[in-house]
Amino acid sequence: MFFQYGNKEIEFLKAKDKRLAFAIEKIGHVEREVDSDLFSAVVHQIIAQQISTKAQATIWKRLNDSLKMVNAKNISDLSPKKLQSFGMTFKKAEYILDFAKKVNDGIFDLEKINEKSDEEVVKELSSLKGVGVWTAEMIMTFCMQRSNIVSFGDLAILRGMRMLYRHRKIDKVKFEKYRKRYSPYGTVASLYLWAIAGGAIPELTDPAEKLKTEKVK
Repeated sequence: MFFQYGNKEIEFLKAKDKRLAFAIEKIGHVEREVDSDLFSAVVHQIIAQQISTKAQATIWKRLNDSLKMVNAKNISDLSPKKLQSFGMTFKKAEYILDFAKKVNDGIFDLEKINEKSDEEVVKELSSLKGVGVWTAEMIMTFCMQRSNIVSFGDLAILRGMRMLYRHRKIDKVKFEKYRKRYSPYGTVASLYLWAIAGGAIPELTDPAEKLKTEKVK
C-alpha cells in the first residue's frame, strides 16, 4: 500500500510553486509505502531511529517472522532480552514494551488518536517513551497519511529544499515560507523533497555541499 494522492494535490502544488512543478514533472508519481496499522507503525519507527535503512529492514523482518503479527499482545509476551535478540538496543526494547503496556492497559487509545488534530497527534505520540516530534511526524505521514506534514526536523527534507530552491541553508523562516506555500498538501510536497534529496533529479546538487568544499579549500 502506498501513500495516496492524485491530480488534485499535484495541480495545486504545481500552481503554487514553479520549481516544485518542474520537479513533479521530472520525477512523476512517487510511491512510498505506508503501514496503516498504528501500533506496528509506532514500533517500526522506534526501531528505525538512528540506524541505516538496511539495518532497520533486517530487524523489522526478524520481528515479523517471529511474531507473524506485530500487535500489543504479541509484543507484551516478549522479554526485553528477546526483543534485543532481533538486533535492537536495550533502550528501544524498553520503549516498545512500555508502548505495548500502555495500549494493553488502555492508557494509549489507538482508535481515538485518529480523531485528533495534527498538533494533538504530535502531543499524544511524543508523550510515549522513545517518540519525539520527528518520529510522530513520520508516523503521521507513513501510517496515518495526514495530508499536511512537512518536518523541519527531517534532514532529507531540508536537503531537498536546499537543492530545489538553491539555498545553502534552510533556516526556520525559509522553511515556514515553503511549508505555508505547500499547505494543505504539504505531505505530497514532502514526498518530492525526499525524492530530490535522494538524487531523483541528478542535475540538482546540494548548495551546502559546495559551501563545505569552498571552506576546505
